[in-house]
This record gives sequence, C-alpha cells and structure tokens, in this order.
Amino acid sequence: MDDHSHDTDPDTRVTAPMQAFGSREVGIGAAVLLVGLLIAYVIPFLFTF
Repeated sequence: MDDHSHDTDPDTRVTAPMQAFGSREVGIGAAVLLVGLLIAYVIPFLFTF
C-alpha cells in the first residue's frame, strides 16, 4: 500500500477539529443556532394560527 502523504512537516498542518476557538466563536455559533431554530420551528408555528 502506498503512502500518499506529501507533507514534509506534520506540525505545519492543522485540521479544523484541532484548532482552538474562543468564546467569540461559541457566541456566533449559538446565535446562528438560534436563528436557524427560529426559522425552522417558531415562524412556521406562528403561521399555523
């Protein structure tokens, strides 16, 4: 089996799950979640009456 790794220095490559994130990113994610839930559930529920 051939190894297709072309990275010369494995410490230079960082994938998304390994990257650090702060409270700002958590806040943005929570806001996006709330907007998505509002659009998907609350607005259609309000128009059923």
